[in-house]
Amino acid sequence: MRLLPLTACAAVMFSACAQKDKKMEKVNVPPPVAEKIKHEMTIHGDTRNDEYYWLNERENPKVIAYLEAENKYTDTMLSPVRGFRDKLFDELKARIKEKDESAPVFENGYVYYTRYEEGKEYPVYCRKKGADTAPEEVYLNVNDLAKGHAYFQVGSIDVSPDNRLLVYAQDTVSRRQYDLRIRNLETGELYPETIPNADPGIAWAKDNKTFFYGSKNPQTLRVEKIYRHVLGTDPAKDVMIFHEADETFSTWVGRTRSRDYITISSESTLSSETRILDASKPDGAFRVIQPRQKDMLYEIDHRGDKFYIKTNLNARNFRLMETPVGKTTMDNWKEVIPHRPDVLLQGFTLFNNFMVMSERKNGLSQVRIIPENGQEHYLDFGEPAYVASVISNPELDTKVLRYSYTSLTTPASTFEYNMETKEKTLRKQQEVIGGYDPKNYVTERVFATADDGTRVPISLVYKVGFEKNGQAPLLLYGYGSYGASMEPGFSSSRISLLDRGFCYAIAHIRGGQELGRQWYEDGKMFKKKNTFTDFIDCAEFLIENKFTDTSHLFAMGGSAGGLLMGAVVNMRPELWKGVIAAVPFVDVVTTMLDESIPLTTGEFDEWGNPKNKDSYDYMKSYSPYDNVEAKVYPNMLVTTGLHDSQVQYFEPAKWVARLREKKKGDNLLLLETNMEAGHGGASGRFKALKDVALQYAFMFYLLGIEK
Repeated sequence: MRLLPLTACAAVMFSACAQKDKKMEKVNVPPPVAEKIKHEMTIHGDTRNDEYYWLNERENPKVIAYLEAENKYTDTMLSPVRGFRDKLFDELKARIKEKDESAPVFENGYVYYTRYEEGKEYPVYCRKKGADTAPEEVYLNVNDLAKGHAYFQVGSIDVSPDNRLLVYAQDTVSRRQYDLRIRNLETGELYPETIPNADPGIAWAKDNKTFFYGSKNPQTLRVEKIYRHVLGTDPAKDVMIFHEADETFSTWVGRTRSRDYITISSESTLSSETRILDASKPDGAFRVIQPRQKDMLYEIDHRGDKFYIKTNLNARNFRLMETPVGKTTMDNWKEVIPHRPDVLLQGFTLFNNFMVMSERKNGLSQVRIIPENGQEHYLDFGEPAYVASVISNPELDTKVLRYSYTSLTTPASTFEYNMETKEKTLRKQQEVIGGYDPKNYVTERVFATADDGTRVPISLVYKVGFEKNGQAPLLLYGYGSYGASMEPGFSSSRISLLDRGFCYAIAHIRGGQELGRQWYEDGKMFKKKNTFTDFIDCAEFLIENKFTDTSHLFAMGGSAGGLLMGAVVNMRPELWKGVIAAVPFVDVVTTMLDESIPLTTGEFDEWGNPKNKDSYDYMKSYSPYDNVEAKVYPNMLVTTGLHDSQVQYFEPAKWVARLREKKKGDNLLLLETNMEAGHGGASGRFKALKDVALQYAFMFYLLGIEK
């Protein structure tokens, strides 16, 4: 789609808002009705009847039939915008440069890059020996691998130290259970051994024939065991190196940036532990850096004769320590960067002569350069809301830092920064086909005040000419869990909203980590409801300040953000014109009581363990599924994937069934299940746009926007 010129902006927004009362053709067909079967669950003297529990049976033909009936109902109810939805998909796809290539990265004697071919869904991984001018080697064409699969995802690619062998992880189901395959990059030969049910990341030893990998529990999908594999041997006979027996921990392998050590990391929400092995001695024994302790997190890297350690030991927002290679326990740790109450230390990257700190202050990411000899400084980004992060920097002996930058108006950009001269070079910027001009859009950062006086940041973007008259459509996005910060980054798809008069807003609510570790801790466990009330307070702020009103306000969140959606529609259903809940975690109590479900045991420190009565009572008080009532709910679009390993499909399916039974009024309630995908939706760069087109069509339909 060609973008409209700036002079047409006001007309577009007038058109979008003027159509708000237009009665688009409506379809009235009866929705699917799920059978109710009594299923009582009693704990702490409290009995709940989950009459839709039978929907848990993934292989039951009745379950599949019900999900397919819901899909048909969604398609029928949105049939008035079916053609518009197809045009939206074409519009979104038209902004993507189909023949594209990443900025090259030099690593271990090769220049690596990824390119896309016109009309193809998947990446082609390439390299050139020594320099950009050398002949291209295609070492993995995912389009070829994906043939014949409805879903295909490569989870990781790892080249051996001598550049001869490749291990890649593939998932053909979307359950995040990967098969590891091995390819000879000199001959193209695919080795016969396949390692099933693996974590995607592996770590090569220096002998070029041994690598370490994590194996998942087939039921819970927790990565619980670490194995050593030797090329050419039967994977069934691989030696188990480590078993993480604590079901609240998961484990994985890695390698220090120096490539001198293999690491095994174990982590729960509040505690972690790392083991190391000399990468030149793959048959050796791992040793523990520092035994795990309650409420202490740490992660390590290596340079020279020291390990560097980021830890929250006596430092809520983390600090950086160092310790000799031979003396790694905490009694030997020496502070390098102290704790700061107003700055979150997110990560660190070691170079031979520099350290680069990834920090967060006032809700914004920062990059801090610390030379071994010289004056430290911060990079200046100059926008009110943005995302800056250190990306792939595989070489240690360099003075050039590679980082990414984006904002709500700036497409994803890759920069190289000379840490000595402070010279900055743009190596690659996402090209938006159709003449996108960032000057046509405005970004703001404002603050809502929560009931307890806390100031909650909101990042916004809209088109030049947007009027704060209380009648414009607005989409408010939120997440607020696991300490995950919702970054104000660019989306070419979002232009389709902005050019139709929408404002897009991100509520940086508690439960994330935008304002430091305390921001996270104030939105979890027995403070979880802060996440929900913060989001509501952000919505009310936007209404009070005339960005929108309740007849134009939409809310969206996915996964734990889908829990947020379920909570706020129970608490304040009248606030929203429509709500999009993607793969929503809505049956909190039942899921957290079932330790056979993936993720459950590892998340007791996030949500609580309902086997404890105080946690049970608190979780039940907000769990969306347990709090559905007979009242008018907003228009709702709920999406899920049959093979979802993170939030099982039956949570949203049961939730919709109960909402159908109890809700009043005739507002839309739609469930869309991707029968071929999981938590992340469809694979491929274009297929995923169909999900976006559905979400946009849903909102436009409710507003009467037809083009």
